Order: sequence, then structure tokens, then C-alpha cells
Amino acid sequence: MKIYFIGQKGIPATIGGVENYVENAAVRLAKQGHDVFVYTRYSYSNRRRKNYKGVHLINLPSIPTKNLDTITHTFLATLDLLRRKADVIHFHSIGPSLLLWIVKIFKPKTAVIATFQSQCYRHQKWGVIAKMFLHLGEIMLCAFADLVIVPSKILQHYAARRYRLEPVYLPNGVTLPKKQPTKLIKKFGLKKDNYIIYTGRLVRHKGIHYLIEAYQKLNPNKKLVIVGSGSFTKKYVKELKELAADNKNIIFTGQQNGQILSELYSNAYCFVQPSESEGLSIALLEAMSYGLPVIASDISENKEALANNGYFFANTDVKDLENSLNNILAKPKVAKKMGEKAREHIRQNYNWDYLAKDLVVLYKEAINIKQQNKFISKKVTANKFHLEPK
Repeated sequence: MKIYFIGQKGIPATIGGVENYVENAAVRLAKQGHDVFVYTRYSYSNRRRKNYKGVHLINLPSIPTKNLDTITHTFLATLDLLRRKADVIHFHSIGPSLLLWIVKIFKPKTAVIATFQSQCYRHQKWGVIAKMFLHLGEIMLCAFADLVIVPSKILQHYAARRYRLEPVYLPNGVTLPKKQPTKLIKKFGLKKDNYIIYTGRLVRHKGIHYLIEAYQKLNPNKKLVIVGSGSFTKKYVKELKELAADNKNIIFTGQQNGQILSELYSNAYCFVQPSESEGLSIALLEAMSYGLPVIASDISENKEALANNGYFFANTDVKDLENSLNNILAKPKVAKKMGEKAREHIRQNYNWDYLAKDLVVLYKEAINIKQQNKFISKKVTANKFHLEPK
């Protein structure tokens, strides 16, 4: 199959859940012998790189501002797609899907798949006009995609109720990692089990300010490590550092990936996910895959991912988060067992090796129906996909 991924910033992934999703899917599909193409942005990827682990990279420019980066890149990628032969075109997220109708019109025999990653318009960084276009992108995705994929059952129920369709539930996944010793992270003054960790973008809806406020009230003997960078959110990043108030035990590492990120996960005492809203958090799944005990806000998406394998605090409630941190710090043996349960939960339910196989089945079904010149019925295909325990 010739498969094109559109909407992501690029691969290899350095930041972003969508980028992580695309990298894991694309690399596995390429290993299976499929011809896989991923559109990348000048502002994110090395424009000279044409191939990554068997995946073809098509690097195109964009207007790198908060409101125009995604849509300008998607527009150029969509135009480029029109001249190419494709069996499957896979859009990611509601923003890029604003332009999905173009390929539907000009490539009517190509299977167009779209992953509804999250309700991005809930994120506080967007203004009124941007939120309006994101809502419109959601409508385009659900109305025009031949098949809609959702990473959570929460979104599955929402899309079914709102748009009267039955999307395919196929969650985001992770690769079970091997734990790493402390080598590179020593430069941050970190040792095994002597720090609490948050990883992700430094944007307001991620709730990092609640975590810092709760930590400042605790004065624990463990450090707080915040891993990540802003995303057109310089003002918020400045606010976070002001909240830290020169506390030497609060460490901002900036964006990290590869070996150093693996070490940061491997040696943390616990992970905190304080988000006000999520789709299905890759950072949360990664933390669980390392066997870390997790404290998360009690939003539905976090509850679905963690099930009974973590600790929850009331969303936006600093005092409740403080109490949860106190509890997990006071009971290291209990916390460790919870982390082990979380890792096993990931192995059985969010394993990319199984998810990629399901994705291939989905693509093949979509192509087969397109070749028969039939409309793809979401109700027919939605319930055919499930994960098989390892």
C-alpha cells in the first residue's frame, strides 16, 4: 500500500503526541513492506532528511506562527498529494482536517482516514477565531472522512452522539521500554527515585501551574522535574518559572528526547499528569510503560487510560493534588506496586505492536470498499478492531 500521513509536524518525534503516534505507526508500516510517506515541516524537521527508518519524508514550508503553522503546511501538503498516487491518506487531528474535503473531491477513489485525536478547541491557548475553525475542522473530519478513528472511548461516544456515526476505537500506544541507569541526567543533579516528573508541552491546559503550586506547599525531600518546552506560549512559560520562585528543587530541563528522556522516566519516583483536558496523553502512557506510579487529574480521558492503576485528584484542585502527592510520597512500597500494575495495563492494552496490525487491517478494508466504489460504512467497520493480550 501507498500510505500518506498528513497533519503532523514531522518525524522523528521530538515533541507532540500526534508526532509520536505517526512515528510509531509509520515506522511499523514501513517495516511490513508498505510504501509510507510522512509530510514534515521546515520548522520541525531536518529539511535535508528524505528517509527515516524506511519512511519517506516530504518536507514542506509553513508560516510558523501559532495560528497559521498547521493550516498553511496542511494546505501545501494537500496540494502536493493531488499529484501523487495514494491508496490511503491518513489525516491527523481536527485542525488539518479542515482541508480534508479537498482530497475527497479530487481523489475520490482513495481511502481517506482521519484520526480525531482530541477536542483541541478546549485548549486555552486558542483565541475565538481559531476555536471556530477547529470546530469546523471537527465537522469536516466527521462528515467527510471515509473512516474516523478515535483514541479514546470518551471521544467515541461523543462522535457517535454528536455526528451519528460509529468511529473506530483504536487507542494511541507506546513501545514497552527498558529502564535506563542514571548517566546523562546527572547533569541535572538527579538520582534514582529522588524526583517527581512531569513531561509534555508547557501550555496552560496541561495544568503545570497547579503542580508547581501544590509542590511549593509540600516542601518534600524530592525534586520536581518539568520536562518540555512551550508551544507559542512564552508568557505561560515565564509564569511557570515565576511560580517556581527560584526554588532550586524545581528543575526545568527544556525539551528532551531519546536516551536522556528515557533516563528521566526510568529513574523518577512518580509521574504527575495535571491536565485540564486531554485526548489520550502519550506522556501518560509512556510514564505507565516505565512502571511509574501516576497521579492524574480526574478528567474522563485520564480515568480511561489509567483505569484502576493510578491515583487521581480533583481537576484544577491544588489542595487535592497536594494531598495526593503527600500520600504517594508516604507509601513508596504501595506506589511501586501501583506502577507495576500500570505497566502491565499498558502491555495488554496500549501496545503499538498490536495497534499497527489493527491499522493495516483497517486500511485494507477501506481500500477494498473504495475499489468497489462503495461508500465506507462506519457502522460496518467500527467494531472489528480490538487488542489481543500479549
